[in-house]
Amino acid sequence: MIVDIHSHTPKYKDAVPPEQIHFNTVWRPDRPVQLPYSWNDYMRAMQPVDRAVVFDVASLSQSGRVDNPNDGTAEFVRAFPHKLIGFMSVHPYDPGCLDEIERSISDLGLRGIKLGPNYQNFDPLGEGAFRVYRRAQELGLPILFHTGTSPMREAPLDYAHPRHFDVIAGAFPELRMVLAHMSHPWQSSAVAVIRKHPHVYADISGLFYRQWSFYNCMRLAEEWGVLPKLLFASDYPVSTAQENLDALRKPNQAIEGSHLPRISEAAMEEIIYRDSLSLLGLA
Repeated sequence: MIVDIHSHTPKYKDAVPPEQIHFNTVWRPDRPVQLPYSWNDYMRAMQPVDRAVVFDVASLSQSGRVDNPNDGTAEFVRAFPHKLIGFMSVHPYDPGCLDEIERSISDLGLRGIKLGPNYQNFDPLGEGAFRVYRRAQELGLPILFHTGTSPMREAPLDYAHPRHFDVIAGAFPELRMVLAHMSHPWQSSAVAVIRKHPHVYADISGLFYRQWSFYNCMRLAEEWGVLPKLLFASDYPVSTAQENLDALRKPNQAIEGSHLPRISEAAMEEIIYRDSLSLLGLA
């Protein structure tokens, strides 16, 4: 079974009105990304995988109003229960975030949490964040964190550095965590963190379209023995599942004709078929 552990909830149930379509040109260097997208767009892109984890990210306005995406994610998951696993998102600075976690489980059937400390602008080592981690550990909810860089000027890079998740894993040793994008461009730090902590993993989304970086981080993971801690993911709509499958099956493309050490193609195939749901307590 192929599981995409990282994808984003569509904003539109039906076809996107043409006047709403625009293209993001900063997320990846090789092609623009069309936004927004519909349920059908998403499901077509997910045809190569058997299951997919889907979520949006909660935001908190300056006035303290929470933009809660969880009902929309739950509605989408209910329409495709054979395919989709929904994660909630909360904002740690929201006084009602623990209540929202309970509601998202009991009323909405969501099964994990997505947090982006840099995008949500919260301190990942702060008291508010720690109460979310504590409750997630108690409930057996995995957390997928955005880690790594962002082109958004208002998103603090430090909040997304993988070193913080070493501290979090030490404080909550039974909490299952995924560091998205292998914390690019800090992949070496991500390798150190996932190697150290049994329940901390990284996903491989957002890597292949920077070919030299992709080769180096896969070699680094192989040399340090953490390839079994890498999970398949697409970060749709930024990339598709098929693009990531194709890249994993051509891991040595950047070094063809050189004497540089090759990446094990068999190990890349194991990433594709990794039982991520069992590792994260979602099976």
